[in-house]
Amino acid sequence: MNSIVVAEHNNQQLNPVTLKVITAAKQLGDDITVIVIGHDCAAVAAQAAKAQGVSKVIQADAPGYQHQLAENVAPLVADLAKQAKYVLAPATTFGKNFMPRVAALLDVAQLSEVIEIIDADTFKRPIYAGNGIATVKSSDPQKVMTVRSVAFAATDIGSEAVPIETIDNVVGGDKTTFVKQTLNESDRPELTAAKVVISGGRGLQSGENFKILEKLADVLGAAIGASRAAVDAGYVPNDYQVGQTGKIVAPELYIAVGISGAIQHLAGMKESKIIVAINKDEEAPIFQVADYGIVGDLFEIVPKFTELLSC
Repeated sequence: MNSIVVAEHNNQQLNPVTLKVITAAKQLGDDITVIVIGHDCAAVAAQAAKAQGVSKVIQADAPGYQHQLAENVAPLVADLAKQAKYVLAPATTFGKNFMPRVAALLDVAQLSEVIEIIDADTFKRPIYAGNGIATVKSSDPQKVMTVRSVAFAATDIGSEAVPIETIDNVVGGDKTTFVKQTLNESDRPELTAAKVVISGGRGLQSGENFKILEKLADVLGAAIGASRAAVDAGYVPNDYQVGQTGKIVAPELYIAVGISGAIQHLAGMKESKIIVAINKDEEAPIFQVADYGIVGDLFEIVPKFTELLSC
């Protein structure tokens, strides 16, 4: 096999970011194998099998893989990747959790946050919070990389399915036991996949005031994000954070409310197609990247927007 793509999923549904990673893999050649690791994940494997450009799907299905712990996933991927030239995964919490282990097991350097493929050995990736782009060339015999999905379009889903091979052996993880996970339930779109994102910053002054963003988000069908300052202040949970140390988003519309625009935040959203900034400080750095800027009191502007859009 030429390339391996490790699928991100919840044992029921394939995460769309995987389709974008497959697009990146297609630029590295044919013969792409998608690995689906989980438990009772046949539906996910069936979805991956219809992705355009995929040659084969390996479904590693066992109770020990239900929670996709890095201690189990990494040795399995490293073992399956022995004959592969490229190993790819999304640069999400999922991919960042186990891919460094895969690189270490294969004794190669990891290429992180790849945004462009120049040739078989040369890649581009952001550095300095996205203020610079590094062109790197790897001489390793195997390339292990995480892919920034916002830089690639999703591959198409076809009607024909490729073969699915099933394995059930659990590798590694003997000293690790899953205890629990806490998930925030929301009817809104997932932040990294949303077409519209509304993010709030320290200017909202409290978590209670995020309700005015929720009303606008309901009208627009948007996801809600936040700056690190708002998260650190306890206004919203960590999984709302957009930025260098949070989630990377590139929606069609990004509305920044009460966000000054520190470089760490800009690194996570500046690839958005249209950026609207609302801030009372006309010197705020966010206006340097915004397509449209409104200087004024967000507590007056946002409710007015919501009212107008609801008509």
